[in-house]
Amino acid sequence: MYRTVRTVEDVLALLDGLFAAESETGRLATGDGKDFWDRFYADRSRPVPFFVAKPDENLASCLDRGLIAPGRALDLGCGAGRNALFLASRGFEVDAVDLSPVAVAWGEDRARELGVDVRFLRGDAFALPASELSGPYDLVVDSGCFHHLPPHRRVSYLSLLDRVLAPGGHLALTSFAAGEGGMGSELSDADFYRERSLRGGLAYTPEALRCIFSDLVEVELRRMTEEPPESALFGVTFLWTALFRRDAASAAAGDVRPGRLPWPLA
Repeated sequence: MYRTVRTVEDVLALLDGLFAAESETGRLATGDGKDFWDRFYADRSRPVPFFVAKPDENLASCLDRGLIAPGRALDLGCGAGRNALFLASRGFEVDAVDLSPVAVAWGEDRARELGVDVRFLRGDAFALPASELSGPYDLVVDSGCFHHLPPHRRVSYLSLLDRVLAPGGHLALTSFAAGEGGMGSELSDADFYRERSLRGGLAYTPEALRCIFSDLVEVELRRMTEEPPESALFGVTFLWTALFRRDAASAAAGDVRPGRLPWPLA
């Protein structure tokens, strides 16, 4: 008999365990899913759309339109580094973190080939110490990490943003879109726990994203634009793209939002 739950992080880890079988087949973006993602990125020749060395079209668009400007950037779940490398080439100082050492090694190879400087970190972003994720960051980029998190890990995600996103900084997010032409599971949060499966990733509506990130200011939220194969940009229409901004005035107050957890979780 084990009675080891003492902290909020213990509760979150306990809930992670409900999806333990799924982490072995590749659905968790937290520490338990590392082996799957290593296998996923091992064959660089696989015809996976986002294996191409192209940045997201919405990220390039935000930069071209002046919605974001060069500064310090963090790429969460960076994979092989396509967005991190793009930002570095456009004048950002970039930290990029991924659970998979295999993915990070690929990103490091690409960085050397292109001659750009990106600081790659291996590990679970929620478990890395503050000395590793040395914010604040002017831009946090998440292209496909958020929708692989189980519902309870949104708490960790928002707490991480509270800690690392600078006042006035932006979150550039892409996630599976619910509804016609979308992708991902539309089960309710409760049903994911009943089934103990994330069904390949969670689909979101615009209203759900606005609710989850209600402490941030919405700059834009739209479907990703389809990009043809010959384009220098990556774009598929089954994703939402969103740009949120952390309000400088509320961030300056330094308060932990109701229902949020102070960092680090302990």
